[in-house]
Amino acid sequence: MGAINLIMSVYFRRISQVLFLSLFLFLLVQTRLPGDVVLDYSQEIAGPKDIRLTYPVMFFFDMDPLIWLSTTISSHKWLSGAGWALGVVMLTVFLGRFFCSFICPFGTLHHAVGAFHPPVKGKQAASRNEKIPAQQLKYALLLMVLISSLLGLNLAGFLDPMAMLFRSLAVSILPAINIGIKGVFDAMAAGDIKILNLISYGAEVIVSPIFGFGYPVFQTGFAIGLIVIVLLFLNRIRPRFWCRFLCPLGALLGVLSFKSRLRLEKDESRCTGCNKCMTACQGAASPKPGLKWESAECVRCFNCQNICPEDALSFRFMGRETGKQSPDMGRRAVLTGLTAGVAFPLLTRLDGQIQQASDPLLIRPPGSLTEKRFLEQCQRCGLCMKVCPTNVIQPALGQAGIGGIWTPVLNMSIGYCEYSCTLCSSVCPTGAIQLITGKEKIAGPIRIGSAFLDRGRCLPWTENGPCIVCEEVCPTSPKAVIFREVDAAGFGTERLRLKQPYVNLKRCVGCGSCQNKCPIKGTPAIRVIAAGETRSPQNQILLIS
Repeated sequence: MGAINLIMSVYFRRISQVLFLSLFLFLLVQTRLPGDVVLDYSQEIAGPKDIRLTYPVMFFFDMDPLIWLSTTISSHKWLSGAGWALGVVMLTVFLGRFFCSFICPFGTLHHAVGAFHPPVKGKQAASRNEKIPAQQLKYALLLMVLISSLLGLNLAGFLDPMAMLFRSLAVSILPAINIGIKGVFDAMAAGDIKILNLISYGAEVIVSPIFGFGYPVFQTGFAIGLIVIVLLFLNRIRPRFWCRFLCPLGALLGVLSFKSRLRLEKDESRCTGCNKCMTACQGAASPKPGLKWESAECVRCFNCQNICPEDALSFRFMGRETGKQSPDMGRRAVLTGLTAGVAFPLLTRLDGQIQQASDPLLIRPPGSLTEKRFLEQCQRCGLCMKVCPTNVIQPALGQAGIGGIWTPVLNMSIGYCEYSCTLCSSVCPTGAIQLITGKEKIAGPIRIGSAFLDRGRCLPWTENGPCIVCEEVCPTSPKAVIFREVDAAGFGTERLRLKQPYVNLKRCVGCGSCQNKCPIKGTPAIRVIAAGETRSPQNQILLIS
């Protein structure tokens, strides 16, 4: 019994929270190109070495029941690594919502921030933790996610705590911190004080492996980070505001845990009505003796048991209670969730992105599924964006339509798809980007698009001077960019011998190196569009590949 009492204690819970949050942050930092690896596509086609991360960066996504359930429903496919999620489900049925307080890193952050609430005492403090009808909203959001998944649009990534936290840290908060730190170091390095110069160089060597070595760019990063900051601020209104009112994963775990064996036992004869249990409750689960305890709302933080001065509360393993018991979802919340779950997939198809030709700038990472299947499985988690060594993978805004917001797209003006790199495919937790090898990518080849020349902006074609950059950086063998020499009239009586570039579409894979390195800034003279991508038989340029 001593070991069981230790596990069901605030101190054990705090240790668990710190360990899992630290593990999450460690895996976040490690989701990158290993420092000892140099990408090299100069080898023979059969030779590129596959790069795989040595740490299980998908661990938290594998154990997330909402990601597993929504993806399984939408794709009709069993996810690899789903055993972790099933383990969490079975433990939740037995122990209740332990995941929210012991494991979830997003819940830990809300728990910590919620501790710094405005100073209130007595009945006012207890009233902040009383259950209110607005807590039914999370069940509406859960139903919306599951019904949308059933109709082919996976919205779980917008609201799932793992995806939301990883995405916000990877593409917004950490890059913003990186920009601030590097700005300070650059100012120190630019000064005339030698000691500050040395400190800036040494500090950057230590800090850069964590925050990045360059100045990463992520479109819509401001909005992604602002959402999480606002959610954390809402803890000043109600402790664990996100967990109580909005979290669909918490709602799913609540549905699974309403008849759990680990239950709160109340001794009304000992209760003095001090309301300390109500003040400390993190889930608004009504722990006070005399009130109906809400198992589906309780996050098993054990605060009430720990703070009760009369030992009137204790968590014990009990048999299932008889009688009618179910989570308090609310009829309106259920109807709202069902309506939204049907409406969203249908309304987002009005832009025709799935049925018709997609946006030419909708360039997906190599190995991506067809667009319809991609939207069924992508969780918008940001893993592929974080691991990309060239920063080319960006969260979509309008390229994929409303239903594809924050899914990964390639922006060749920011980076390019490294020819032999397959890291994005190796970290995708749901298979929206299929696992491919370097050999498959190069020998296939796997095309993500096609380059085209804007002759009105190309220097050799406008006869303003020689330029061979696009051919030099083209990684395919043989080259997809070729030259034809012409004798052109220059200005005045000048004659020019120019190499005018052409694109061989049968060789081009759409990597974007030419666009990214083109010396014509703003709108490059050579650009990549999605046409010709391997994943879509309909979106082709050549009839014979």
